[in-house]
Amino acid sequence: METKLSHPSAICNPSGKGLLVVLAIALVSFATAFDTLTDQWGDPATTMLLPLLVCAALSAIAGVWGVPWLRKLKTGQVVRDDGPQAHLKKAGTPTMGGLLFVPVSAIVAALWSGLAADAMAVAALTLAFGGLGWWDDWLILRKKSTKGVSPRLKLGLQIAVATLFCAWLFLSHPDATLTALNLPFGISFDLSWLFWPLVLFVFAAESNATNLTDGIDGLAAGTCAIALLGLGAIAAPVSADLTTFCACLSGGCLGFVIHNRNPAKVFMGDTGSLALGGALAAVGILAQNLWGLFLLSGIFFIESLSVIAQVWYFKATKGPDGVGKRLLKMAPLHHHLELSGWTETQIVGAFYAIALGLTLATVAIARIT
Repeated sequence: METKLSHPSAICNPSGKGLLVVLAIALVSFATAFDTLTDQWGDPATTMLLPLLVCAALSAIAGVWGVPWLRKLKTGQVVRDDGPQAHLKKAGTPTMGGLLFVPVSAIVAALWSGLAADAMAVAALTLAFGGLGWWDDWLILRKKSTKGVSPRLKLGLQIAVATLFCAWLFLSHPDATLTALNLPFGISFDLSWLFWPLVLFVFAAESNATNLTDGIDGLAAGTCAIALLGLGAIAAPVSADLTTFCACLSGGCLGFVIHNRNPAKVFMGDTGSLALGGALAAVGILAQNLWGLFLLSGIFFIESLSVIAQVWYFKATKGPDGVGKRLLKMAPLHHHLELSGWTETQIVGAFYAIALGLTLATVAIARIT
């Protein structure tokens, strides 16, 4: 059995530059609308547009000198032999591109918030996850293979960093109802001690999901930029500092897409993808809005689910010869679409549209409730 998704022959094939322009217009329009509405609602201190634009500019400038620097250091991407054959031409493209926008965005966000505790904590966690990703990227480059840090060790370190963040959260917010799981329309459950295993799961799942999504030029950076702005909008009633952080990191992603759009001059690597997932999880937890985080992460969830389904189906259909059937031509889902005839830019454009739709729906639900 194989899931078939026909080639989108009726859909135009956008260029990487065209998708960048559309993404920039969408993000700037969203941030402008948010700033205008919060001003009307009597909260002019919460803004998104200026942090977004500043970090986008700084990230883009960092890429101008950073991409040649990464190329000079010979940080060329090692491409899987069993991946889409079209990706073989990408071998040698510099990776570790997360270094060009994650530190800049995190530092600017911390300074912009006046070194507020919440922004500092999220920035520290983001840099820690980015550091773990950098180690993984570095080992891959050193070994000249697609295997870096072992999956078990990587997961253990993610949980360790998340545990430290949870300890800080518990100690720094003694009066908050941290163990409550808040849902739309005023529904809330006190999970008691079960909340903490859930939080650790969210960190591991979110960071690995964004990592899986990073497989096509501009895909992870663009969808994360959209999700971050949406998360910043629904976090605003809880903390303006978290909103600022999200706007800064979203801007950093936008600036990075300038260099990462198809055809990519640089890849973010685990240095960027793990950091973005960790940042999304940290803000969602601090804002006590896990339902919003889940909806905004719809693209990342589907990508992860496609991998889980592929592995499960292969094992479930395994015959006496030890070979099973494949549900998809290749997992994650974006690779299946590639092998079904979709171009990279068509996939990215479709995923951007879905991410934007999920963001607008999530913000609308949050505002109504």
